[in-house]
Amino acid sequence: MTEFVTAHEPTIRMAFFVGIFLAVALAELLAPRRILTTSKLSRWIGNIGIVFISTALLRVVFPAGAVGISIWVGHQGWGIFQYFQWPFWLEVVLTIIVLDFVIYMQHVMFHAVPVLWRLHMMHHADMDYDLTTGNRFHPIEIVISLGIKAGAIIILGAPPLGVIIFEIILNGMAMFNHGNFFIPLGIDRVLRLLVVTPDMHRVHHSVFPNETNSNFGFNLPWWDRLCGTYKPQPTKGHEQMTIGLNQFRDPSRLTLPWMIALPFIGKGGTYAIGKRGAKSGD
Repeated sequence: MTEFVTAHEPTIRMAFFVGIFLAVALAELLAPRRILTTSKLSRWIGNIGIVFISTALLRVVFPAGAVGISIWVGHQGWGIFQYFQWPFWLEVVLTIIVLDFVIYMQHVMFHAVPVLWRLHMMHHADMDYDLTTGNRFHPIEIVISLGIKAGAIIILGAPPLGVIIFEIILNGMAMFNHGNFFIPLGIDRVLRLLVVTPDMHRVHHSVFPNETNSNFGFNLPWWDRLCGTYKPQPTKGHEQMTIGLNQFRDPSRLTLPWMIALPFIGKGGTYAIGKRGAKSGD
């Protein structure tokens, strides 16, 4: 099965992407959680356009991608998994869990280091919150992220199947937990014990710095609880909370060119962890 999945990785990942995108988009249409405040067409053009730019850049910088790196590492016989006689299924499961923790720590780092925050704030500058926000990352941040994942894959000696499954889950969950759809509160309380739900992650997109610097997880909710970064609900509630960053409140600047330029011309504000005022309110 590993050979089949590896050989057809692009097709499989695209199928999951399209399927999850359509499912979340339909849920947003049928049961919206919040009323959108800005032009959906303008936001979607920018948020989806940035995906194509990032994908093209990755093909130049990392032609093989995370899965190709995993295959190469396996041929070299590198990594922790090469020194233990573990069942293959356990290596796959551990790959998913460890890479998820790496992404959690990476996310915290992008909030803690001012120069990295300037890249990451493009993601937070979106003034509404829907599934396309989950794909709104600066291309340079995407390249750095793949570099960090590559390091983790090399250290682990992660199997290609585990990497493929993780990449599918990460991409799908980014759309799911940025979805603007309603989940009954009772179900959400149980579900967020297992995965990051939209209501849990939406807190992270509040304009309040102390809420922005919480709920960093994308897939598994455990890291926020274990590391003390978990915040159950936004102060003003999900319907009344303000999405975005205080220093970027002009809807006309949600265009693709402005998004790309934002890290270099925009103000960083007081959101970086440890910066004066970063734990204060609005």
